[in-house]
Amino acid sequence: MIEKIETGIAPSSAPISDAVRAGKHVWLVAIAEDPATGEIVEGGIEAQARRCIQNLEIAVKAAGGTLGNLVMVQIFLIDSADAAGMNAVYREFFTQQPFPVRATVVVKELLAKGLRIEITAQAVLD
Repeated sequence: MIEKIETGIAPSSAPISDAVRAGKHVWLVAIAEDPATGEIVEGGIEAQARRCIQNLEIAVKAAGGTLGNLVMVQIFLIDSADAAGMNAVYREFFTQQPFPVRATVVVKELLAKGLRIEITAQAVLD
């Protein structure tokens, strides 16, 4: 059975969920939006990466886990020059081994205007 996780993050107008659970497995998506308003945060990649990971943390906590439960992370950037700033922020949140397996992909664009980063992740809960 697949269960939608209520994250408390402003809902999208698109037909998507921020987090779903099937048994001990949780699939998540996060963008750099203010969780109360749904507006994309302003600032460079560091500000957007921080908000994106904070939203990811909100979502995994709503499912009953922590960032330490993440096993796989996929990061989508619109500019390869943003990788260094994103990595600096990523290191603030992911400080202990084992780190999640990660793929970082540069894409032409993301759907929300002004968005520089989007993250999908999978977690396994205890």
